[in-house]
Amino acid sequence: MTSPPNATPSESLSTHHPSPYSVEHNSSYRRRVHDFLQLHEQVQTSVNLLDSLESFLSTFKKDLSAVSGQISELQDRSKAIENRLKARRRIEKPLSSLLADITIPPALATLILDSHVGEPWIEGIEDFERRLVTIKARSRVKAARDLSEVAEGLRIVAATKLRAFFLALFEPIRSNVTTNMQVIQTSVLLKYNGFFAFLQRQAPDVAHEVQRSYVGAARVYYETGFRRYARSLTLIKARFVEKHENIVVSEREKDLQVDLERLAFAKIVGPGVTLAYMADDKSHKEPIEALLRSLLLVFLDNATSEYTFVKTFFSVEASLPTKESSNSILSPSLQSPDRATFADQRSVAESDYGGQRVVSPGIVNSLSAAETASKEEQAGTDALWKQVMDPVMTYCESFLKSTLDPIPPAVPLLTMIRLMEDVVVEVQKRNCPPVEFYVFALRLQMWPVFQKAMAENVDALKKLAEGGSSGYFSRAIATSDAGVSSICKRYTIMFSSFIQLTEQEEETMIFANLLRLRQELTKLILRHTNSITDVVKRATALLSIYDSLLQGLSKDTLSAHPKSQQEIAYWANLHEEAKRKIVSASRQLQR
Repeated sequence: MTSPPNATPSESLSTHHPSPYSVEHNSSYRRRVHDFLQLHEQVQTSVNLLDSLESFLSTFKKDLSAVSGQISELQDRSKAIENRLKARRRIEKPLSSLLADITIPPALATLILDSHVGEPWIEGIEDFERRLVTIKARSRVKAARDLSEVAEGLRIVAATKLRAFFLALFEPIRSNVTTNMQVIQTSVLLKYNGFFAFLQRQAPDVAHEVQRSYVGAARVYYETGFRRYARSLTLIKARFVEKHENIVVSEREKDLQVDLERLAFAKIVGPGVTLAYMADDKSHKEPIEALLRSLLLVFLDNATSEYTFVKTFFSVEASLPTKESSNSILSPSLQSPDRATFADQRSVAESDYGGQRVVSPGIVNSLSAAETASKEEQAGTDALWKQVMDPVMTYCESFLKSTLDPIPPAVPLLTMIRLMEDVVVEVQKRNCPPVEFYVFALRLQMWPVFQKAMAENVDALKKLAEGGSSGYFSRAIATSDAGVSSICKRYTIMFSSFIQLTEQEEETMIFANLLRLRQELTKLILRHTNSITDVVKRATALLSIYDSLLQGLSKDTLSAHPKSQQEIAYWANLHEEAKRKIVSASRQLQR
């Protein structure tokens, strides 16, 4: 209870008298006041501790947030570092490959600078060109630009040494005609074909000079060799002059038998060729078809081998394939295809869909470009070969013209034509177009001469069959049994020889002329026998002539050619008709 506001302390004490319980309680409180003070201090201490703990927790929370942010930042930095590491690992191999491709090893530089050209250069020059091409292609890379001057210097040194090397190889060809051209080409030049390819791609002017040097040396070599060989054959030809004589006036004994040895000269496979030294023997003689065959065979072997060499050695790819790995930094495979490429690929992929074949314009253009390039390369090879062999072709053509003047007999002439045809077939097998065209042109020159010779035979026989009387006061040409028999014999020999030289069943140029000859021969036989007044004797004379023709055809015609069978059947019918005439005439006489 509280005292009144105006009461004094004494009054308050006198007024309020505590109870015994209150006194006891106060005394108990006073006794425990120390405990209460300690408890208060402890509570205060706890409160202070709680406040400190709250502050510590607040600070820890802030620190924990900061640490969490740092950990997140470290994680991001770790991921970035890991990505950079992966990227560097991804470009490690391409970068290493790039450096390996553009750097020039000291051993390679020493090989080019300090050594002579030889077999070690074969791999070295290819490796160097590959690196040179890579350096030019990687011009955006600073390291490649730094090495470009060194590479260019090595290129100039290599081109200079290779030029001197090739010119030295060509010198024996130019200076000595006894040099074995084929050995040098196959064993030496083709082995170093990569050197010329390097010059063609990296030093075109030097390559053109080397090419001109070879053409000049080879041209002199072949021109000298063939001039001497053609001269030797001409000397031998002069010892065996055989002029054309028509079937009526010919008196050569060789025209009365089939000469199989001379017919064998119509084929490439057969007797050996005439060698140049044989001309030194003044007694050595050979027919013109044998000499022409020798010249053509020598020309065939040399011309086709030279064409093969020129096509192999001087036909160079426009670019050298580089050894770029698929993971190269600038690899085209990692770039996006352009629209034209994508359209071509899509057209190919969809070409078989629905059973319809679709060819895209891109593929057609590519094929056309490849075909055009092939034709241009073929034309270049042909022109280069012609520059080398042009003098040789002139000598061959001149020798051929000399064999046709004077015109040879028909059988040797046809033998030479068949030889030309066999040579053309062989050239086609060897795939040498310019030689094929050249020999074919020579063959075309011989057909008119052959036709002229056959026309002379037909005209002479026709004149004799008609009696040679072209006016009122001219005397008819008389015929004799021996003369007619000789003409029949020469006819069978010519027919059998033509059959031996002809494989086709129908050949107008040959069989049309033989048909005309047969018609005129038939007229001649009838004119000759018509002078006999006695019917039986006339039929007997016909029978004798036809019998000699059949015997000659059966004996000399060794071929189963259809025309030979038709020819025998023709004369056999006339033979039977003559027999019937004899029988009929004999019966009439008996009556």
